[in-house]
Amino acid sequence: MQDLVRVAFLGVAGVLLAVQFKGQKPEYGVYIGLAIGILVFGHALRQVEAVTAQFGKLRSYLGGMESYLAILLKVIGITYICEFSAGICKDAGYQTVAGQIEILGKLSVMFAGLPILFAVIEQIQSFL
Repeated sequence: MQDLVRVAFLGVAGVLLAVQFKGQKPEYGVYIGLAIGILVFGHALRQVEAVTAQFGKLRSYLGGMESYLAILLKVIGITYICEFSAGICKDAGYQTVAGQIEILGKLSVMFAGLPILFAVIEQIQSFL
């Protein structure tokens, strides 16, 4: 909880600092926003490591189907990377690029999840 509060204060302080520079030197505001974003993302990666450790327990429940867990981790990674990249592009004023990154992320998640869809369809067909 304390880490979350620290990161939140870091984000607010960074945004306030970026707003101060944005009036005189807009590029400095973008650079500060980018630096704060990278710091917060680094903290999020540490949290992801902790969650990944818990996936060991899930692995024991899945039996021989660890590929589903790998797909889940891949999808989570895709969404975080795309959301982070799109957020930076939006902050820099490039909404069109951000939109394209979001579309790429959605398509990547869809393609990454196709093996699970095929497995579900195979299970349904085996009952018929």
